[in-house]
Amino acid sequence: MIAHTLKAFMELMEHDFVSWETLSAAFIKKIVSYVNMNTVDVSVQQLSLSILENMVPTSRLLFELVKKEVTLDRLLTHLQVTNAQLQLKAMALLIALLLAATDAERRDMMDYLREKNIRQFIHKNIIHSSEPLGDEMAHYLYVLQSVSLNLCERRMRTSMDPYSQEQRELLQSLRQTAFESESEAPASNFSTERRRSLCAKEFRKLGFMNNSNPAEDLRRAPPGLLALDNMVYFSRHTPNAYSRFVLENSSREDKHECPFARSSIQLTLILCEILHVGEPCSETAQAFYPMFFGQDHFFEELFCICIQLVNKTWKEMRATQEDFDKVLQVVREQITRTLSLKPTSLELFKTRVNALNYSEILKLRQTERLHQEETLAVPVLELRERLKPELLELIQQQRLLHLCKGTLFRKISSRRRQDKLWYCRLSPNHKVLHYGDVEEGVHSPPIESLPEKIPVVDMKMLLMGKECPHMKEKSSGKQNKDVLELAFSIVYDVEEYCLNFIAPTRYEFCLWTDGLNVLLGKEMMSERTQTDLDVLLSMELKLRLLDLENISIPDTPPPVPKPPSNLNFCYDFSHTEQ
Repeated sequence: MIAHTLKAFMELMEHDFVSWETLSAAFIKKIVSYVNMNTVDVSVQQLSLSILENMVPTSRLLFELVKKEVTLDRLLTHLQVTNAQLQLKAMALLIALLLAATDAERRDMMDYLREKNIRQFIHKNIIHSSEPLGDEMAHYLYVLQSVSLNLCERRMRTSMDPYSQEQRELLQSLRQTAFESESEAPASNFSTERRRSLCAKEFRKLGFMNNSNPAEDLRRAPPGLLALDNMVYFSRHTPNAYSRFVLENSSREDKHECPFARSSIQLTLILCEILHVGEPCSETAQAFYPMFFGQDHFFEELFCICIQLVNKTWKEMRATQEDFDKVLQVVREQITRTLSLKPTSLELFKTRVNALNYSEILKLRQTERLHQEETLAVPVLELRERLKPELLELIQQQRLLHLCKGTLFRKISSRRRQDKLWYCRLSPNHKVLHYGDVEEGVHSPPIESLPEKIPVVDMKMLLMGKECPHMKEKSSGKQNKDVLELAFSIVYDVEEYCLNFIAPTRYEFCLWTDGLNVLLGKEMMSERTQTDLDVLLSMELKLRLLDLENISIPDTPPPVPKPPSNLNFCYDFSHTEQ
């Protein structure tokens, strides 16, 4: 009875007629008690967690109340159960609390999660579980990763203060760790001028551009103090690798030295860009790195692997100081190509990124360049244009087949992702759109079970993004960019009714808007159309040009020979007979 009551309450609140802030403290504490009790039914706990998740972003007062009443320990207990739905709801509330918290509160919460080894638990029991990872959980893991990485933003955007004693000591520790054997006893006997000269020389060996005042190198933000933190972490946690890096380059010719400090600063910036540090969380993204959850100090450990990769690539390229930007460009490519493989651990990342050496990168680039050059020859371009209509028709058929198969859509409000689902599909004869609400867990309902219909002939136009009525209604609040990019509407009938969609992914958005444009007799306009067309053209061209492998294709056709002096090619037998 309690479960049904809570579900009915959730249904009513989803209409947004009443604000969550009007709820009494007694009611909220009652909901919290269901979350904190051990003997209550699982379905009641799931609904209670959902209600609290809706409350948290509504106001600061509700956030503080929920945070106070539902401890992190209790949430983590729910997260560690075997029931996947309860686990999902606990994760949803945890993410809602993290997003609504201030920077200081978020930092404290993340520190507590680190103490409890939650990342390792997620890595072992959720990511590598025998059960498939759903879209909702994938999104929450992405947000948790993004929130954690964004804790680096404050240091990334803070320039070094040359008057800060703490920062100066960190900088000096880099020099002392690398050259302590050289500068132990005698340095104390040197004059101030001599000691300053010795320090400048050592900072130059460390790869600082401004060796007399190395703090100047760290004034650029980003990467700011984050670069210094990474260098100090590398020197303290892998002292042998650090000393080897510095001393190995100190013994090379000046122009062939790989500058440690300069490389570290640029590498930190590259990693921040690749991992989107400081960028707001997307409302729909699901892309997370499994290896992130297997390591507490992920960013620093990743830096330790990549700075050694810089030195390795520098040697492979036989680089000089003038090649610095080229080397870091190759390193960026090595990192991004390896991350795209989604390695499950940092050890696996290290193995794969080191296997992708400079010669492998050159081979990949050459293959891609040859493919590009081959497809840019004039005769090939002409062939592409001839093939386009046939392949576009093939893409149109695929889009209509996808619409016939149908898609599950979620009803999303400005507050949060909702559990309400509805399904839409096109009839096999392409004449009617069928749609209707469905329950959780139903993936492909038959057409007969979808009560609502829209005849294709009644469809007037397709609206996308800000033009959609369900986006205009929410224009008073700050509309999330990701939701705007996934919104589209069908205007139909003489009364100009609208059927409003928010696609689950960008891929579905492209397929549906293309398919609807085909039904309306218009061109397919999505970026996916161009991608699919390029892939199909590439495959078709390769098949047609198989016999021309290793034969250069001329840019202009060969000249047409001159016509013969006469065209009397037929032998006249009548003269012979006479």
